[in-house]
Amino acid sequence: MKELLLKRRFRFALYLLACMIPIVDQLIINFALALMIGSIEIATVEHFTKVVLISIGSITLGSVLYIISRFMRISFMRDTLLDVREKAFDKIIKSSYKTFNMKSKDSYISNLINDINIFENNFFLKLINVIYTGGTFAVVIIILAFMDFLFAMGILFISLLLLLIIKLFEKKTVELQEEVSNSNEEFSIDISNTFNGLEILKLNNIEDKFLQKTLLKIKNLEKKKYNYTVFTEGQVRLSNLMGHLVVVSILLYLLNLHTSDMSLTRLVFMFQLSNNSVWSMVRLLPLLNELKSSVNIYNKITKSDEDMVQIPAGDKDFSFQSKIEVKDLYFSYEGKDVFRGVSFTIEKGKKYLIKGASGAGKSTLIKLLSKIYDDYQGKITVDGIDYKEINEDSLNQNVGFIYQDVFLFEDTIINNITLYKEYDEEKILKAIDAAGLKDVISKKGLGLNETILENGKNLSGGERQRISIARAIIKDSKILFVDEGTSSLNEELGRSIENTILSLDSTVIAISHRYYKGITEKYDYVLEIVNGKINKYTGEEYFQGEIAV
Repeated sequence: MKELLLKRRFRFALYLLACMIPIVDQLIINFALALMIGSIEIATVEHFTKVVLISIGSITLGSVLYIISRFMRISFMRDTLLDVREKAFDKIIKSSYKTFNMKSKDSYISNLINDINIFENNFFLKLINVIYTGGTFAVVIIILAFMDFLFAMGILFISLLLLLIIKLFEKKTVELQEEVSNSNEEFSIDISNTFNGLEILKLNNIEDKFLQKTLLKIKNLEKKKYNYTVFTEGQVRLSNLMGHLVVVSILLYLLNLHTSDMSLTRLVFMFQLSNNSVWSMVRLLPLLNELKSSVNIYNKITKSDEDMVQIPAGDKDFSFQSKIEVKDLYFSYEGKDVFRGVSFTIEKGKKYLIKGASGAGKSTLIKLLSKIYDDYQGKITVDGIDYKEINEDSLNQNVGFIYQDVFLFEDTIINNITLYKEYDEEKILKAIDAAGLKDVISKKGLGLNETILENGKNLSGGERQRISIARAIIKDSKILFVDEGTSSLNEELGRSIENTILSLDSTVIAISHRYYKGITEKYDYVLEIVNGKINKYTGEEYFQGEIAV
């Protein structure tokens, strides 16, 4: 938080000054009011006229100061809130794959929308009031010390006592705000899951059941908000009660002094200053608690989660010249044993097909070989170097992925292939030709500069997959991981895409439940997962029955 506010030091200094300007305005008004009440004691028309003119001037000056203060604050607030949004998004984008997958995607959406809105609505409102009330308290105590030192020390002591009492509520305030944030996340995830399965719900006439479930989530969320509101409002009410008791005591003390030789103007001014100091502290304490809860929200959405996940930070570059060896590998996921002592080798340039029943661990194996999962027992080495010693970024630069669902940006074809990196024209054209995109692009009016609509709505399934293949080719992927890359395509397109993948120079490690006669047999090896073990066959051995048919 400190670095966020001090990013623009000069403008933050102006912001602090802008927050303090209303204090001057308040003191001037207090003094003018004291003069007006004191004019009753003097009881002359001339003095009263003079006081009225001072009061009008004070009100005018206060309005001008407010406008100046507002303009000095608003640009700093706007730019700082933009920084918060950027930092929150940056945290998500730059998190490792493993860290990212610790939470639901809908949870991140909730962070970017709900939590940022909570921060935006609370933080600066609380901050400006903390600065104003804290500044008011400090200035008033100084002025009172010059007027009556012992009286000022008494006010200071009482205020600090109030501070200690209200501080008891701090921990609970922060906890309740975090509960609201977490409930927002849970609600977002639940709604997203319901919408994703809405077709199934309607086809099976079970909408009402899920509606009730959703209403319970809404009720729970609103209850959390209600608890937070009631608790913070309770702090305010308690503070106000204590404030009124203190103010009454101060008034009695000052009235006792007035029976001596203190003027009415001085008495009223001291009372107003005392009143300001007490109520400043009364307002300040709950504000500090709420401000801290806003800071916790900021830390939640902007601070990296990497420290919570002990991810080995490899320092060696990925280099694949010969083979990847898996030795005595054990891996469990969510309490289930997936692999139990498996060993096999991946040779450079060869094509591997992973087979197995649903849930056997096919996708898990790809995630282990691509270093997405690293909490395994046993050893995975590439050319003798332990996988855990390899830098994750270096590995990612040398591997490519093709999934069933290809993500495309709402941008040009060339930017979707290059992913905004610089490549020479010859390399781009070579990747396009190898991926079978040449004819597709020639039919587009703007060629490579043709804009792809939202997630590729203006492209066929085959064209989308060919773009993902071109991505892998252009980055010179040493290994290409394919997870059901053709499962959503028709037979003709599937055969074409599979043939293109198997014709690449890259080492291919693929998952596919489809068999394309005359093409699937081109896989050099098949890794079959059965009961936590991996059986390795040559493509010819495994598909012997299929070939005979």
